[in-house]
Amino acid sequence: MAKRPFEPAGRIRRLPPYLFGRINALRHAKRQQGIDIIDLGMGNPSDPTPKIIVDKLCEAAQDPRNHRYSASKGVFNLRRDVARKYEEKWGVKLDPEKEVIACLGSKEGLSHMCLGLLGPGDTVVVGDPAFPIHVYGPALAGANVISVVLGNDDAFLDRIAYVLQHLYPRPKLILLNFPNNPTGRTIEPMFFEQVVALADLFGVYVIHDFAYAESCFDGYRAPSFLAAPGAKDVGVEFTTLSKQYNMAGWRIGFCAGNADMIEALATVKGYYDYGVFQPIQIASIIAMRHCEPDVQEQAARYQARRDVVIEGCRRLGWEAQVPRAGMFVWARVSDEHLAGQGSIEFCLRMMDEAEVALAPGRGFGENGENHVRIALVENEQRLRQAIRQLDRVLNKRAPLPPATASSTES
Repeated sequence: MAKRPFEPAGRIRRLPPYLFGRINALRHAKRQQGIDIIDLGMGNPSDPTPKIIVDKLCEAAQDPRNHRYSASKGVFNLRRDVARKYEEKWGVKLDPEKEVIACLGSKEGLSHMCLGLLGPGDTVVVGDPAFPIHVYGPALAGANVISVVLGNDDAFLDRIAYVLQHLYPRPKLILLNFPNNPTGRTIEPMFFEQVVALADLFGVYVIHDFAYAESCFDGYRAPSFLAAPGAKDVGVEFTTLSKQYNMAGWRIGFCAGNADMIEALATVKGYYDYGVFQPIQIASIIAMRHCEPDVQEQAARYQARRDVVIEGCRRLGWEAQVPRAGMFVWARVSDEHLAGQGSIEFCLRMMDEAEVALAPGRGFGENGENHVRIALVENEQRLRQAIRQLDRVLNKRAPLPPATASSTES
């Protein structure tokens, strides 16, 4: 019998090719050949989850009562601790019953929030460059995406205001992300006050992705969108335990803010899932209650790695601003090193010749071209080794001697 042609749904056909696919496939093939690829491409924390969290997970997993379906919104005690943390860290009061919901990581929550808010004919304003789900989440929901070039605070908001004023039908949603992935750009509290004013003026909603809320350096404290007066009237904020608690694979995140938007997300999730495995939720409570020192230690670890990578970028001749938060360095590759290639082809070449995986800037939008994102997921010794390997290929220099034991992580 002849094979019938397969036609995926329109929402799938609307998605552009996943530009990281070639990078991931080559990395996998190299590792299958036994080649030690230093992977600085994916923001996948490699440090262990604090022991107290793991111990609580093991304890809770032994209780048969926790083996049943959980609550899709998350157990109340977990949502209460999220509200407590928001009040202690950012001075934001939240009703844990109506203004907080647990998600299977913030990426899942953001995608399902788009399904709850958006449909064909709706438009979302997103920064460019952007984390891919900020574009593909709305696209999967059937909405249109208007990309606005990231710049300094005022220029970015001016561009958003121009779109809101001149586009018809008016966009329904603004999707923001600070500290920003991939660029590391940060903002001050006044920025969110202006965002709320824009949302009020033009009648749009706001989603803020706050994934790097506590991975901050040099005394900087990332402001919460919800701390801006009136923010809960116009939007929500997503947070996650993935980064600061090294719980990426646990898939636990939260959405907080506007009760109507939370209810829309809860409705969608009610059809899709039965909630996070309950022992993970219980262990997450312990994380928020007892692991503040671990959060600070992890931020210091990322700061030290950032300094190594910034120094390495200068040695390579790449332009890179020093980020105040996040777990990435965003670098402009020199034209000499690109040699007429785009960032995707350049990253494929670096994996092949230098055995270092980098994330191509083009994968984050048109304005990411000629850049690479360098994840701070390896220890300082491995990061220095990656720079040496890139330097050997790109600048044809003799390799630097290995770092001394006193300058590397134990």
